[in-house]
Amino acid sequence: MAIVVVGSVAFDTIETPFGKREQALGGSANYFAISASCLAPVKLCAVVGEDYPRAHVEWLTKRGIDTSGLVTAAGKTFHWSGKYGLDLNEAQTLDTQLNVFAMFNPVLPESYTHGDTVFLANIDPELQRRVLEQVRDPKLVGMDSMNLWINTKRAALERTMRCVDVVFMNETEARLFSGEHNIVKAARAIQSIDGRSGTLTVVVKRGEYGALCFRDEHVSFVPAFPLEDVFDPTGAGDTFAGGFMGWLDRHLARGEAANDTLWRRALVMGTVMASFVVEEFSFDRLKRVDTHEIGARWQRLHRLTAFDGAVDLV
Repeated sequence: MAIVVVGSVAFDTIETPFGKREQALGGSANYFAISASCLAPVKLCAVVGEDYPRAHVEWLTKRGIDTSGLVTAAGKTFHWSGKYGLDLNEAQTLDTQLNVFAMFNPVLPESYTHGDTVFLANIDPELQRRVLEQVRDPKLVGMDSMNLWINTKRAALERTMRCVDVVFMNETEARLFSGEHNIVKAARAIQSIDGRSGTLTVVVKRGEYGALCFRDEHVSFVPAFPLEDVFDPTGAGDTFAGGFMGWLDRHLARGEAANDTLWRRALVMGTVMASFVVEEFSFDRLKRVDTHEIGARWQRLHRLTAFDGAVDLV
């Protein structure tokens, strides 16, 4: 199996209370692909401008990420500028320059159209659906979105959501989409969007407060990994999704059952991968992480959260 990811590859200018980085490498597809590639083969589809560093594309290829779907167009690469206060859960957008991304019309290479797993990163929901129509019989499809599409393209977003298996939203997006303030009620409302009685899996990302996964009637929760130093939360949600979808793709490819345990462990892996990316700006830390570190942090998170289920109240 392999994961096809479609999204943005960008430059980010980021300011946090702990520093500033100009023209950092970013973009939803970048973060997702680097994270997921620790677990499964990845095929990347995106567009960049003529100013994008060839060295990074070569690094992606050396890592085993298929970049034949990464198109270079005449013009400049998508550039986002943002600022975080001490509350790192919310970013203030200072400037957005779509550049070549404004004309992005993803066409998958033939080698991508047989992908078993697809992740539709945060782009226009109409483009997301157009991409999905190019893939023949995908086994697992996940998608992300944002407030902009909820507010401006609600109908198109709902149509795309009806075609996928997993929807990722942060808690602000989940509340906005559902009209429910309570996160559990919000997720249940999203699950029932097309009357499928909860067959849509909803993952709610809550930043430093962890993540929840609603699948059928099952609910799983994993807290965020406690860190002393958090420098840059940009891309944490995409990195989380990469770990989550990468885990599912890896184990479904082995013929394992898609049971509650598998999905819960995917939630853990998403949490583990996101905990690395926030330790430095851009995906500098994520690029260096190895399987030993991932396994060690998984075990530490397990020790932090495991407890004896027996209770004596007498």
